[in-house]
Amino acid sequence: MIDPAAVIAFVLVAAAAASGARFRPGAWYESLAKPPWTPPGRVFGPVWMLLYAAMAVAAWWAWRHGRGPLLTAGMALWLSQLAANAAWSWLFFGRRRIGAALADLGLLLGLVSATTIVFFRIAPLAGWLMVPYVAWSAFAGALNRSIWQRNRPQPFRSGNSYQ
Repeated sequence: MIDPAAVIAFVLVAAAAASGARFRPGAWYESLAKPPWTPPGRVFGPVWMLLYAAMAVAAWWAWRHGRGPLLTAGMALWLSQLAANAAWSWLFFGRRRIGAALADLGLLLGLVSATTIVFFRIAPLAGWLMVPYVAWSAFAGALNRSIWQRNRPQPFRSGNSYQ
């Protein structure tokens, strides 16, 4: 029999993934200056599929093994990071707000890290399942920052250009 908590975790993750998938990179993203270490586009789909699956299993495992206020905190953090995750695609690809997306990634990394720490306290397997997501979020933050720096408008400089 399938555990309803597992179904709920996968449905919530699928909803976050579907929300983000509505906003595609497209020609605008292709036109941006990106660092040479930017992964090819074909990498992102499989990576996110694995990360989303691990997120769902982590939440389900924590739910099965947790109790009380620690579990409540872990689930609140997990749901919050899902919302921040979905917001990033809307900010970056939908609104084309690279700086706002970078701020969201900072929040996301904090939420994912906090979720991971709480999940480790609840059940170590749940925490370990979140570790790749922490690493990917940190990498995504560095990539987002580099793209933001390479594409932001330069402020007007008055006076001598030799300063």
